[in-house]
Amino acid sequence: MIAVIQEGYGAPERVLRTAEREPPRCGDDDALVRVRATCVNTPDWITVTGTPYVLRVQTGLRGPRTPVRGTDLAGVVEDVGRSVTDLAPGDEVFGSAWTGSLATVGTYAELTTAPAAQLLEKPASLTFEEAAGSVMSGVTALLAMRDAGRVGPGTSVLVNGASGGVGTFAVQFAKQLGAEVTGVCSTRNVELVESLGADAVVDYTKDDFTEGRRRYDVILDNVLNHPPTRTVRALATDGIFIPSSVGNTGGLLAGLPRMARAAVMGKGRRNVEFVTCEVNRATLEALATPLESGAARVVIDETYPLADAARAVAHMLSHRARGKVVIAVP
Repeated sequence: MIAVIQEGYGAPERVLRTAEREPPRCGDDDALVRVRATCVNTPDWITVTGTPYVLRVQTGLRGPRTPVRGTDLAGVVEDVGRSVTDLAPGDEVFGSAWTGSLATVGTYAELTTAPAAQLLEKPASLTFEEAAGSVMSGVTALLAMRDAGRVGPGTSVLVNGASGGVGTFAVQFAKQLGAEVTGVCSTRNVELVESLGADAVVDYTKDDFTEGRRRYDVILDNVLNHPPTRTVRALATDGIFIPSSVGNTGGLLAGLPRMARAAVMGKGRRNVEFVTCEVNRATLEALATPLESGAARVVIDETYPLADAARAVAHMLSHRARGKVVIAVP
């Protein structure tokens, strides 16, 4: 099969290339999936660049131990393991191949394996590209708004980084839950964020929400471009601050220290909630429902062919992607 492999760390165009590889073996609890689409998430470009360097202790000092990137996928089941009874060859599915282990088989390939419990029938109304682009960002946004933020009718929500992968979903899910939503983005993305249902938009090139008088019940920060002590200035009394590492588009050099500061704040009097992207049947079903009904949509900035996966990662690395960067697999 054809896969995109990573050799060393650095600029995507330098370290990513296509190569022939043996198809992965299907475990007892897995499904072998012919990938039709995947996408670029924050962990992908971080692993490609290998920064900050301390992360290489976990991923591999000279190069990643697992050379194929990617976790989210949409495709067609080719085979299933002996213990799998609810999927069959020919089923169109979407979900995640991530197992929480460095040995996870990547999705930037023609074939991949994924735990069957992390796959769900693809909504018929979605393309493979839309389905693949929804998984990590969509589930993260859903859990941030529904669970961590406990958003409901009348809740005031601010989404910093509202035009990014997690942000575009968060704006839509918060509105569905009955919130009054303010999105923060650049000038070129104001119309996009408004089209997703935001009640108000702050153009960060003109205004700083941390300096304003408005206070919010929930702040989801996908950018971490302000120290947490500044961000919470805009938080209402007993409000909830949700710093997102999955949605972070600013890079870990700034993001990790600020996530750490937020964690320290959470041990004090501030309500700080963190979100872990848990992809399973329940979260995929909760994600699929609004997507299939049309109540929410997947924003795709650009779609690249598998052979141009390096360009796709570089696009994400520019930190200017609107919504998702998707990779289509022939």
